[in-house]
Amino acid sequence: TGRLDSGAAHSGPCAPVMHARTALPFLLLALASPLTHGAEALALQAAQVKALGIVTQAVGSGDESRPGTLPARVLVPNEQMRIVAAPVGGMIEMLAVAPGSRVKRGQLVAQLASPQALELQRDALQAGSQSALLQQSLKRDEQLFAEGLIAESRLQATRAAATQAGAQASERRQGLALAGIAPGKLGGPLALLSPIDGVVLDQSVQLGQRVESSAPLYRIAQLSPLWLEIQAPLAVAAGLREGMALRLAGSDLSGKLIAIGRAVDAASQTVLLRASIARGAETLTPGQVVEVELPAATGSAGSSQRLPTSALIRHDGQTFVFVQIAGDAEGSRFEARPLRLISQGGETAVADGVKAGERIAVKGVSGLKAMLTGVGKE
Repeated sequence: TGRLDSGAAHSGPCAPVMHARTALPFLLLALASPLTHGAEALALQAAQVKALGIVTQAVGSGDESRPGTLPARVLVPNEQMRIVAAPVGGMIEMLAVAPGSRVKRGQLVAQLASPQALELQRDALQAGSQSALLQQSLKRDEQLFAEGLIAESRLQATRAAATQAGAQASERRQGLALAGIAPGKLGGPLALLSPIDGVVLDQSVQLGQRVESSAPLYRIAQLSPLWLEIQAPLAVAAGLREGMALRLAGSDLSGKLIAIGRAVDAASQTVLLRASIARGAETLTPGQVVEVELPAATGSAGSSQRLPTSALIRHDGQTFVFVQIAGDAEGSRFEARPLRLISQGGETAVADGVKAGERIAVKGVSGLKAMLTGVGKE
């Protein structure tokens, strides 16, 4: 029947072999029955345990006893990143830095030879000269009007022209400032400067390349602090709050959660978490994938345990493990123990329902599940 009868005697040395041979057909018949909650314990003889390939392991032993981890990607915070772009079209005449270089704010990073820049300089000089000339005319006409030598209409016309010329000159100066061109200086290459202290992450152009206006040349970033973006299971995210501490697996680096997403990814059923790493951030590289230990990974009130996912079975939305409640040289007894699954990632899961030191089946669990479904039909 698949249950251990302690009073039964073996008829000969071949009896365990007969049990092993009959176990598989029994399992196939048992697959048709639903899993019975609260079913009696399964009793197996030693030969059946061997035939099913059942292996047990104590809870809290093995690699799954280490803190649970989730993958995370290292990112630069948005406010710490800048793009050095070509303000006008032209040709890259000189590149002063390369990816990985540390730069200071205002440091020369590239030079651009640009006919468009020369046109902007010329227009600014012309607009400035015209504005100065009309300002002089305005002063003269104001004096003549005060002496009664010209009509008021002439003074108003001169004042309007001077105002318009001043506005145009201001516009040209602002255009020069946006292009990074010093006013009053005509000719020479256009110097492009770093807007912040930081590290050059990447370079988008080559020496001698022609670029259009607004074409990106360099990406520069401050690398402390850094962000970690984590895709966490919904059950894990539900128990977290902003400000919680976390650690990078296998290192002394620590950080804190700064944002918990409110949207769930439809495909993976995960929530985006964002953490900030300040101290030791210089040892990380943007784009790097690391593993983090979340606060929820250790469970609540010390009652949760880490289990290998190979030990879990699922039925009708519930999760179970098979706990070995007795065992000796003649056989073993197992009970299906329901769990409250807290999180799952990779080859481990965190759940409530078992205690440290209890032995659970980690291999052969599909055979145990099949036997359990047949218990109520005998």
